[in-house]
Amino acid sequence: MYEFEYHQPKTLEEAAKLFADADDPQFMAGGQTIIPVMKQHLAMPSDIIDIGRIADLQGISVDGDTLTIGAMTRHGDVAGSDEVRKSIPALSDLASHIGDPAVRNRGTLGGSIANNDPAADYPAALVALGATVYTTSREISAEDFFTAMFETALEDGEMVVKVTFPVPEKAAYEKFPNPASRYATTGVFVARTGDGVRVAVTGAGACVFRQSDFEKALDTDFSPPALDGISVSADGLNSDLHASAEYRANLITVLAKRAVKHAG
Repeated sequence: MYEFEYHQPKTLEEAAKLFADADDPQFMAGGQTIIPVMKQHLAMPSDIIDIGRIADLQGISVDGDTLTIGAMTRHGDVAGSDEVRKSIPALSDLASHIGDPAVRNRGTLGGSIANNDPAADYPAALVALGATVYTTSREISAEDFFTAMFETALEDGEMVVKVTFPVPEKAAYEKFPNPASRYATTGVFVARTGDGVRVAVTGAGACVFRQSDFEKALDTDFSPPALDGISVSADGLNSDLHASAEYRANLITVLAKRAVKHAG
């Protein structure tokens, strides 16, 4: 490690000022990504601004058909929340399988989506559920928020404040986890709302994406057999030591069918 300034602001305004005044600052949420990256000297910020203690960024609430989760709410809190379990049990289930207990007790929703790891779980949930990301300056639909591998629509100094999720009629998430990291080798989130069915895939590509042909089939018949005969192309999918592109293509279908069965 190397020398850097550590800050722990208590308000969003204080955090923004610290960021503006620093030479090469970096916000830190739960620290599950930035700390390992700094240890490997892949990032060397002059200032670390720890936003984990800002009260306005924490909490879970339900208002009508909308679930709101603060950016600094930890995975373990999402998994154990009665509000989440009652409104969107699929989201609670997803959070309960992120990493291990140590990761779930430190990692946060905001940190995860701001990092946009291609194998992270939350992006699939946000896109499938039609969530909205609120930042310190605007609101962004989930589909517009995730732009590329490890890239989002966030601008320099912009912070995620909260995410709102419309409560679906049915939803479920299934993933094939890496046995070491528990990241999704491939994960599929299926949600049915009054506007139709949305199917989002993570882990298989460079960034979360929707499987539109599955959505069309499930709009007509929300059952696993509705996906029979629909092939998934391996073109553009990830291929690495964990799984080939062809294997991931097959997993998308297998996991989507499991998610539909689970949701139903």
